[in-house]
Amino acid sequence: MKAIKFLGAFAIIGVLFAFTVSKSADVVNGYKVGDVATDFSLKNIDGKKVSLKDFKDAKGYIVVFTCNHCPYAQAYEDRIVALDKKYKKQGYPVIAINPNNPEKLKDDSFENMQVRAKEKGFTFPYLLDEGQKIYPQYGATKTPHVYVLQKTAKGNVVKYIGAIDDNYEDEAAVTKKYVEDAVNSLLKGKEVSVKETKAIGCSIKA
Repeated sequence: MKAIKFLGAFAIIGVLFAFTVSKSADVVNGYKVGDVATDFSLKNIDGKKVSLKDFKDAKGYIVVFTCNHCPYAQAYEDRIVALDKKYKKQGYPVIAINPNNPEKLKDDSFENMQVRAKEKGFTFPYLLDEGQKIYPQYGATKTPHVYVLQKTAKGNVVKYIGAIDDNYEDEAAVTKKYVEDAVNSLLKGKEVSVKETKAIGCSIKA
């Protein structure tokens, strides 16, 4: 009887382990540069659903997974606003998505997203990944984590993945502006030179 109970417990542990590994693998195996990103429909802070296809005149998108509570995300908020102001009129709007589970982090609740967006003067959609279904598709692991997409005949192709720039602590000390460089290259019809960097930030809370 003890052997049966032991085997039963072992089997349950095995299933839970397999589920955890599978869930982690889904994140690790998200989009790579060159992949076509599927569209989504997520709730914006104004209560309306937003999809990439809503931006008819867009040439591409700067998709940023970010949130309220993370100090890294907070450090980049002004730079994200600046990216939108600079590139939205050129066809590359910012689309911000909060991937965190609000039941785990009250600071990242929908209501607090609305407050934060107003305080910081967000000029872009700030969407809630309800059910946390979108960030695993992308493979996002941090806040902030950026995906630059280019609209093409075959869909929204991933052209850059990673950090916004090379210094989250001090904007004045930035030497590499990865997202700006990527978008500038695409606007000129050139290949993105740095296609992927390591995103630095807080881990996404599932």
